[in-house]
Amino acid sequence: MIKGLYETHIQVSDLERAIAFYTEILGLELAHRDETRPIAFLWIGKNKESMLGLWEQKENLQTRHFAFTADKEDILNYSVGFLKSKNLKSYNFLKDGSEKPMVFAWMPALAIYFNDPDGNQLEFISILEGEGRPELGVVSYKDWVEKC
Repeated sequence: MIKGLYETHIQVSDLERAIAFYTEILGLELAHRDETRPIAFLWIGKNKESMLGLWEQKENLQTRHFAFTADKEDILNYSVGFLKSKNLKSYNFLKDGSEKPMVFAWMPALAIYFNDPDGNQLEFISILEGEGRPELGVVSYKDWVEKC
């Protein structure tokens, strides 16, 4: 029955700033803006297969985490530079000071993290070929390639 995730919604403290961040910085497309409430919806990707809802919340903001699917090569070769060019700090799952993408060996998947202006934790992720190796935990891409 379930074939994927169509949409997710997050709270933002300033809707205008959030729309600018997600459209101008990350390249999402504004799909709809509710004129009666501070809510906007953005298309993720070109095929309109998924959507992000932004809900302005001035008090008691609750941040969330979600991940954008990306190509492995883009994550390995461009993600950190792309984020730096947008004045965003990348970090890995371990938050050990490294800006290099890490592999979740149990999936396996390659990922790198960054935050939006409100502190929502965002991720670029790519599922890797092959079987998962949960015993490896979270490892560098170099270690993943050497061990698999």
